[in-house]
Amino acid sequence: MDKLTQYREIVQTILTEYSDRRSDAEVDSQCIFDTQRDHYQVVNVGWSNRGRIYGCVMHLDLKDEKVWIQYNGTEIDLGQELVDRGVPKTDIVLGFQSPFRRQFTDYAVS
Repeated sequence: MDKLTQYREIVQTILTEYSDRRSDAEVDSQCIFDTQRDHYQVVNVGWSNRGRIYGCVMHLDLKDEKVWIQYNGTEIDLGQELVDRGVPKTDIVLGFQSPFRRQFTDYAVS
C-alpha cells in the first residue's frame, strides 16, 4: 500500500471513530470526506437545549504526501494519534500554526 493510501485510511479511521463516539440523539457528528481533493472533516449538526449546534470540530487535509492538521476543536491530540497509527512526525504539518511557529514544533514545517 502506498503512503498516500495509508494516510487516507488512517485519517478516515480516526475521524470515523471520533464521530461514532460523539453522535447522540440530539447532535449528529458527521464525517465529511472529499477523497478526490483529500479534505476530511467532522461536523456537528443538531440541537441542544433549544439552541442550534453546527460547526466543524476537526479538519485534516492531505497535501504533498503529508497530513495537515488544519483545525482541532477537540480534546484529542491529533498529532500523537497520527503518530500512534504509523504516520511519522516528519509527515505531519500543524496547519493551524503560523509557518514561523512550525519550526519550533516536533512536526514538519510544511
